[in-house]
Amino acid sequence: MAASKDYYQVLGVSETATVDEIKKAFRRLAKQYHPDRNPTNAQAAERFKEINEAHDVLSDADKRKRYDQLRRYGAYAGAGRGGGAGAQGSGGAEFDLSDLGSFGGLGDLFSSIFGRRGAEGGGRADDEDEIETTVTIPFRVAALGGKVPVTLPMAEVCPTCSGSGAAPGATLSTCPECRGRGVISFGQGGFAVNRPCPVCRGRGRVPSERCHTCGGSGEVRVEKRLVITVPAGTEDGTKLRLRGQGTKGKGDVVVVLQVEPDRFFRREGLDIVCTVPVNLAQALLGSKIKVKTLDGRRVVLKIPPGTQPGQKFRIAGQGIEKNGRRGDQYVEVHVDIPEHLTPEQEVALKAFAERSGMRY
Repeated sequence: MAASKDYYQVLGVSETATVDEIKKAFRRLAKQYHPDRNPTNAQAAERFKEINEAHDVLSDADKRKRYDQLRRYGAYAGAGRGGGAGAQGSGGAEFDLSDLGSFGGLGDLFSSIFGRRGAEGGGRADDEDEIETTVTIPFRVAALGGKVPVTLPMAEVCPTCSGSGAAPGATLSTCPECRGRGVISFGQGGFAVNRPCPVCRGRGRVPSERCHTCGGSGEVRVEKRLVITVPAGTEDGTKLRLRGQGTKGKGDVVVVLQVEPDRFFRREGLDIVCTVPVNLAQALLGSKIKVKTLDGRRVVLKIPPGTQPGQKFRIAGQGIEKNGRRGDQYVEVHVDIPEHLTPEQEVALKAFAERSGMRY
């Protein structure tokens, strides 16, 4: 998992969560994102991996203690096994990262320090508040467009303390860790950078008593309901960005759309293909059949005599419409062959075969 991820946020629990609360959150999320339930969803598989990593660390008392120490100094994942890199707070206490190899590589540590887009200033602060989620939509909604509700767990400003982290009536004093600066120095030499102080969470002040609603974090986890508009002709894996809908009204929500297979239709570009069964007599003698279209109507299709299995017939203009273009619908004929014949049917078929010169 990328070092910028917070294991507590991955499981959706507070940093004071009990072991039972961590296990309960893990079971719920693992069931939701298990690969067996999402066989074609790569994002769900990655999420499942993150959930397992978070549970592995937070459910182990020793690992959790070491992780919390790292987290306190602004690095969410940890350092490599080699080297003697350290983290130094404004109070002058140096913390050795060399014994925390179980939390990832040195590259992950620098990724955490410099953010998602590296140390060259190309990133945005709002990237940290970006939320990505995968939503499964029906085939017809993807083809024709429509609206889909989405419910996301995310952080919002605590209504009790209005984000200050202080209990009602509590006094605020200068943070002893950052001495009111709101940031601490992390790393050494040319790699030293400033990070928000983990003690006061960048506020520069700490309360005499933490807010009981949010535990002093200034935020609470909520279920936010959104309605996304799916454009017509949406393909599997399409990403929709909902600007300003992220954590605490900042950042964006990125919705990855996964299209469910349809029992009747399949897509080929802007065309759709369906398979329709006909019996042997219809294929040999010709017939008229009703075929369902994408919008739910039924059209009459003429099957000519001598139709072959797998033969396709085109219904113009009944495919997917996108960017001013519209595809067609193709009907593929599947000829049903009787598995068993009565004695009378067998005699009649043999007579037909002999008169037609067919060998059997």
